[in-house]
Formats: sequence, structure tokens, C-alpha cells
Amino acid sequence: MSVALLAAFASAVLYGVGAALESRGAKVAPQTSAASPYALMHALRQVPFLVGVGLSGLGFAGQFFALRSLPVFVVQAIQAGNLAVTAVAAIPVLRVRLGKRQWTAVATVCIGLAVLASSAATENAARVGLGFRAALLVAAAALTAAGLAAGRLPPRWRAAALGTVAGLGFGIVALAARSLASLTIIGLLLDPAAYALVLGGLVAFGFYTSGLQTGSVTVVTAAVVVSETAVPALIGVLLLGDRTRPGYIPVAVIGFLTAVAGALFLARLGDPRPTGPPARLETSPPHD
Repeated sequence: MSVALLAAFASAVLYGVGAALESRGAKVAPQTSAASPYALMHALRQVPFLVGVGLSGLGFAGQFFALRSLPVFVVQAIQAGNLAVTAVAAIPVLRVRLGKRQWTAVATVCIGLAVLASSAATENAARVGLGFRAALLVAAAALTAAGLAAGRLPPRWRAAALGTVAGLGFGIVALAARSLASLTIIGLLLDPAAYALVLGGLVAFGFYTSGLQTGSVTVVTAAVVVSETAVPALIGVLLLGDRTRPGYIPVAVIGFLTAVAGALFLARLGDPRPTGPPARLETSPPHD
């Protein structure tokens, strides 16, 4: 297995554990009725949330490294597997119990990712024009407005909508990381993709946090899974020249669909059953 693939899998594990901790921190923070900076500020006062953010930061480093040499559809499908990691990590973090169907979904995700990984062809990041990189920045700005609108939806739809916006933000991060023309300081300062990466990350992080506060972690993450995998994967194939190993297209398709289907099935099952009060991880003072 290549170093890039190992980095992609490590990032999924870090993201998954981080999501469980972020969910714990977001749930104990004061609830808000709509997506707002206050929701993020309250969550940032919780120690589990901060630890989760740190793990997610390390996860992004691994994802960024993998995106520079692997097809986007491979890396993003592996990131979808972090939902399975989140479910398993929720056992000690959120004191929940996985049923047979949850474990089956986790196993399905793992099998799909193993099949997909076998099809990956290591390649250099394809060069794209300035127009594509500028379009990513415009899309990130448009997502900001979409997320604010999603935060005002009725509770029944709000969590899924916020998760979708967050997932598209993560997708922009992945595409921007893949399309950066240069990693030098001057090159980054002059590249709109670098600004799209930062803005997309802020949008994704902020609205994902708001989604965790307003709904189920699995509902929010399921919406993230769909939007952060399907859209970037399609763009990667059509515009970035992503490909599989020779003759492995059917294997890649089967692995991709199996992994994503397993993740979505896991999310559809809802939150695992709690077995008791969650462990006391936060040390911030109680809120009035």
C-alpha cells in the first residue's frame, strides 16, 4: 500500500474519532435556533470539541497529502469511511452500543474501501487553469449564503441541509487542495484556490458544527458523505484527469458504491442506543 493511501486511511480515522468528540462537545454546548457564529463559539468552549478539532486538523494534513497524488474519488470515498469510525468511536466517547445492523454497515464500508483502494492509481496532480481555481472561490462564497439560509429552515430539514452545505464545503477543500498550482508562499498568496480552500474549510467547519447542535450526528454526517464524495469525484474524473489502474474501472465503481452505500445505511439507522451517561470529558464551567 502506498504512503498516500496510508495517509488517506489515517486521515479518515482521525476525522472519525474527531467527529465523535466534536459531537459530544457540540451537544453539551448551549443550543441555538439557527446557524450562527455563536454556535461555534459556544462549542469551542468544550474540551472534547477542541480535541476533536485538533484530530480533524491532523486528518486534513493526511487528506491533503493524499490528494496531491491520488484520484479525488479514492480519497473522498475513504473520507466517507470516517462515518464508520465515528460509529465505533461513539462506543467509548458517547457511551452507545452498536447493534448488528450497525456493525454490518461498518463492515460494508470497510470492504468497499478495501476494494476501492486496490483500484487506485498513483498520479501527479493535474494542472487546471486559473478560471477553474477562481470558480472554486466563487462557489465557496456562494456556500456561505446557502448555509445561512439552511440554518433558518424548519428543524425537520435543517440538520440535513447544514450537513449538505458542509459536505460541499469539504468537497471544495478537496478540489482546491488537488488543484493548487504551487505550494510556495508567493504561489499560495496569488492562487485563488488557496483562498477557496480556507473559505471552504471555514464554511464546512462552521455549518457542520451547527448541524451537530441541531440534529443527529449520523444524519448530519450522512449528508456530508453524499455531498463531499459524489460531487468532487465527478469533477475529478471529468476535469482533473483522475483514473484507476488499467482495467480496474469496474473494481473502482463497485468499491466506491459499496463504501458510500454502507456509510449511508449506517446513517439511516440513526444514532446507536445509549448505554448510560457519557463520560465526563469537558472541564469548562457550566453555562447559566
